[in-house]
This record gives sequence, C-alpha cells and structure tokens, in this order.
Amino acid sequence: MEKRENRRKFLSATVVSDKMDKTRVVQVRWASKHQKYTKTIRHAKKFKAHDEKNESKTGDLVKIMETRPLSKDKRWIILEILKKN
Repeated sequence: MEKRENRRKFLSATVVSDKMDKTRVVQVRWASKHQKYTKTIRHAKKFKAHDEKNESKTGDLVKIMETRPLSKDKRWIILEILKKN
C-alpha cells in the first residue's frame, strides 16, 4: 500500500477576533496583479480557526493548517504563533 501524500494547505494569518472559546477569526491577506492593467490588487479573506488552548490573542501572527470540518464554519487549526502582539 502506498503512503498518501499530505495535501493540506498552510497559511500565515493575523488574528482579528478572540471573543469565542477555542475559536479564533483569522484574516489572510495577499496581493496580486490585475491581468490586463497590471495594477496591484490587495485581497483579504477571513477564516475561523481552532485554538485548543486559547493562546492566541487579537493582533498575533499565526500559522494555520487546513483540516477536516470541526464545526459548521471551522476548517482550519492554529499550529503555532509566529509573532506575539
């Protein structure tokens, strides 16, 4: 039997809300160029991420990993805090 390749996604995100128990709202930001006009466009997307020990606070830079559905909206977990605020 072949070992399956791990295809999980990893992202760096900023915690924007820590009001829920064991859940953080994180925001991922990135920039891309418009195909025709080459103007830089900034994008942002929010995700709900699981934080088992409630360690991260608003403003922290965290590393998140895609995982199985944990609740209706939670599909990510916080692996580590990269930078404390």
